Amino acid sequence: MNSDKSVNILLIEDSPGDVELTREALSNGSFKHQLDVVCDGEEALFFLNKQGKYYNAKTPDLILLDLNMPRKDGLEVLKEIRSSSLLKAIPVIILTTSNSELDILKCYDYFANSYFVKPVDLNEFFDVIRAIEDFWFNIATLPIIAN
Repeated sequence: MNSDKSVNILLIEDSPGDVELTREALSNGSFKHQLDVVCDGEEALFFLNKQGKYYNAKTPDLILLDLNMPRKDGLEVLKEIRSSSLLKAIPVIILTTSNSELDILKCYDYFANSYFVKPVDLNEFFDVIRAIEDFWFNIATLPIIAN
């Protein structure tokens, strides 16, 4: 990916600490980005569908999705993203504390692009974010999604 292009990332995460860690890890990255954050699944769907206060939201190039959230969990959000003709091409990376084999299987059943268990160690967490960044923005070719 051209490092001059800015990418739009949507982080769907209810933990303020994990939001800040992700923000910090991305700020140390090698690409320009716009990070939007929503703290639960319902807000995520409002954002993605440009409803209410999100009517002007940019469609993300990549979604980082936690599974364990209030109001609507990550798996429900993933199902809705994958059932939408407008959203289904957006890469969705699961970034969660769950290492449950059932959660992993369900996420891949609903076409998650990858699944990462959040490391407890700060340096390992940063390494995971850098690996996601490197793969999705330096190696993979992303679809162009209309805003």
